[in-house]
Amino acid sequence: MQTAYSPERKFNVSPGSILFISIHIACLLILVVPFTWLGLGLCLGFFFLRKFAITAGYHRYFSHRSYKTSRLFQFLLAFIGGMSTQKGAIWWAANHRHHHKYSDRVEDIHSVDRDGFYWAHVGWVLSKEYDTFDQDSVKDLTRYPELVFLDKLHFIPPITLAAVCVLTGWWTGGLIGASTCFVWGYLVSTVILYHTTFSINSLCHKFGSRRYETGESSKNSLILALITLGEGWHNNHHHYPLSTRQGFFWWEIDITYYILKVLSWFRIVWSLQRPPRHLTAQAA
Repeated sequence: MQTAYSPERKFNVSPGSILFISIHIACLLILVVPFTWLGLGLCLGFFFLRKFAITAGYHRYFSHRSYKTSRLFQFLLAFIGGMSTQKGAIWWAANHRHHHKYSDRVEDIHSVDRDGFYWAHVGWVLSKEYDTFDQDSVKDLTRYPELVFLDKLHFIPPITLAAVCVLTGWWTGGLIGASTCFVWGYLVSTVILYHTTFSINSLCHKFGSRRYETGESSKNSLILALITLGEGWHNNHHHYPLSTRQGFFWWEIDITYYILKVLSWFRIVWSLQRPPRHLTAQAA
C-alpha cells in the first residue's frame, strides 16, 4: 500500500533519478552547441506533441477514462506520452488515481500542503518508494498487453525520440546539427515538459482561485492552463474529474479539449464527457 511522504524518504532516490538529474545537467550544453531555428522548432514541436499526449492521454484518458478511442489511438497516446520520459501510462495513471482518492490526506503521495513544494513538485517522482504501484487500481489498463509492454520497457519511447532528433540534425547539419537537435529537441524540451507537468501537482494546489469547495487544495490558474494546454483548471477538474473538458466555461481556455473535439469530428475519439449542467449553472 502506498503511504505519504516521511522525512526519511527524502534521499531514498530511485535509479531513474540519475537519468532525471542528468537530463537537467545536460541542458547546459545549450551554451556549447550553436543555436538553430530547427533545434528550437523541434523543442517547441515535441513539447507540444508530448504535452498533448500527457494531458489528453495519460491524464484525461488513461487516468480518468473521460472519453473513448480505438485501441490503435490508445497505443499512440501511450507511446507518445512515453516519449515524455515520465514512465508508462499505467504507472502514471495508477499514481494519479491514488492522488484523487486521497488528495491532501495523509495517504496522498504528493500533497503540497502536507509535504511541501519540493516533495509535491518532484521529490515523490525521484523516490524509489513509488517505482511500484497498486495493480488493482488499473485493471482496466493492464488487460492490454501492449500497454503493459510499454510500461515495463518505458525507456523505449524516449530513446526513439532522442534518435529522431539526432537523425534529423545529422541529415541537415552533420555532427553539429545532430548535437544541436538532440540538446534542444530532446533535452531542453523534456525539462520544460517535466516542470510544466509537475506544476499542476505543486503550483496548482498553492496558487490561483477556487470556484468549488472540493475538500482539498486544488485551484484554477489561467496562466498554468495556457502553459499546460488546459490542465490549469485544476479546481474544476477535482470537482468533476470525469469531464474531458476541464475549462468548464467558454472563457476558460482548454486547448487539449479543443483538439480532442476536432478529433471527435473524425471519429478518432468519441463520447467526450462534459460536466453536468447543474454544476456549471451553480457557478456561473
